[in-house]
Amino acid sequence: MKKIVLITSILGILPSFGGVGGGWGFFAQTTANRFFYELTFKPKKDSAKLDKMLTVLDIIPAEKSIYQDYTFMAQDSLITAEAELMEKSGVWKDLSQSVKMPKFTYKVTKFYPEMKERYQDQIGAKIFGYEENYTFDWKLSPEKQKIGEYETQKATTTFGGRNWTAWFCNDIPFPDGPYKFHGLPGIIVKIEDDDKNYSWEMKGNKQIDDVSGLSQVEKLNAKNGIMQSDVSVIDKEKFEKSMSNFRADPLAEARPQLTPEVMSQKMPGSDKTVGEWVKEQEKMAIDFFNANDNPIEIPQETGKKKK
Repeated sequence: MKKIVLITSILGILPSFGGVGGGWGFFAQTTANRFFYELTFKPKKDSAKLDKMLTVLDIIPAEKSIYQDYTFMAQDSLITAEAELMEKSGVWKDLSQSVKMPKFTYKVTKFYPEMKERYQDQIGAKIFGYEENYTFDWKLSPEKQKIGEYETQKATTTFGGRNWTAWFCNDIPFPDGPYKFHGLPGIIVKIEDDDKNYSWEMKGNKQIDDVSGLSQVEKLNAKNGIMQSDVSVIDKEKFEKSMSNFRADPLAEARPQLTPEVMSQKMPGSDKTVGEWVKEQEKMAIDFFNANDNPIEIPQETGKKKK
């Protein structure tokens, strides 16, 4: 069995064995404005407990923006070093034990100037997404407030079955914001729903010279052929059904490969069998999905669609 040099994803696909090769040249890179948002949210509907995490909105002017969890990206240097060490030593290491796992795996891309939105997520070893043109019906208020270093103005809207209050900054003329939110005359600095289930607040920004929109985990998985990097766009109903099936059985796609012979093999440089590793990965995926039963968008959609 060849050495493992792949970092497996949080959702537990079966690892591949083989070399990484050099460079990431085939991943397009460009300059972007990165805005950091602290997300405070209530993961369980029946609990008052709140969770916090850091997310990022990368704005590539005149092209698009990408919103995502920052957890893996913040650990790129550590992940790269661990992958190189595994490649050199031939000893497999389960990085889920040492690398902090993200709270969510979806991304939202908005394509300029029409602001078409693409919501995407990992389903098995593939990335699926759906697209929609959504117009937010913002009600602007003359009320102003200073949030951190930003002078902001108030606006309200309804979306996803919730009422939202946003504070936007005219001094930063990007009509964008975290998650799917957009359409104000300046960037959204803070936005939260009336019940404070979800609240984003901007904590800073900087220019990024080599943004590709992918973490090192995604690049390694794509380069080794374990995860696709391209998005397969399908209709929203089909996406939601596929995601529901995946949440119910995260290893359904990999199960045909998990023969008794494969499951009894030892992981390279470890006493752990593939079967033991797979069982741990399955539990991780189930725990990941069960950790949040309070979605941003309540199932019945509200709002106004573009015609």
